[in-house]
Amino acid sequence: MSDDFTIDDMDRAIVEQLRVNGRATNQQIANTLGLTAATVSARIRRMEEADKLRVVAVSDFSAHGYNVLMEVAIEVDGRPASEVAEELAEFPEVFAAHLVTGRYDIDLLVVLRDFSDLPGLLLDKFSKVKGIRSLVPAIAVDVIKYKFDVAPIDARSGA
Repeated sequence: MSDDFTIDDMDRAIVEQLRVNGRATNQQIANTLGLTAATVSARIRRMEEADKLRVVAVSDFSAHGYNVLMEVAIEVDGRPASEVAEELAEFPEVFAAHLVTGRYDIDLLVVLRDFSDLPGLLLDKFSKVKGIRSLVPAIAVDVIKYKFDVAPIDARSGA
């Protein structure tokens, strides 16, 4: 698709319906928006082909027994941060790994079933990864906002 792809109000309305119910059929979305199912289907396909939309399932951490959410800031020394991040990302507890600017080189988001898993993760797993100079875990005590539909669709043309 060309770079001049734009999302219009109809596309935004379809995406909003999918955010409310990702399992909604094209016909259900069409009925809600006063469109035809064919129009909804074509719009969704067009956005997917332009890499502007991806419909995915998101599981709930607590529903799967994960009760601890933690951010870990990591400072790297003697090894490329990208290599360290790739190795850390292989651990099943790590659900997001980012190379970042600032004092630390890597930022991880981690989930644990409970606090008793913390020593094993930090002392037995992460400590074996070469290149970690320091790590600073920060446990989430309350989640104020957690949106998994992370890419806001703004009204600017060409966005």
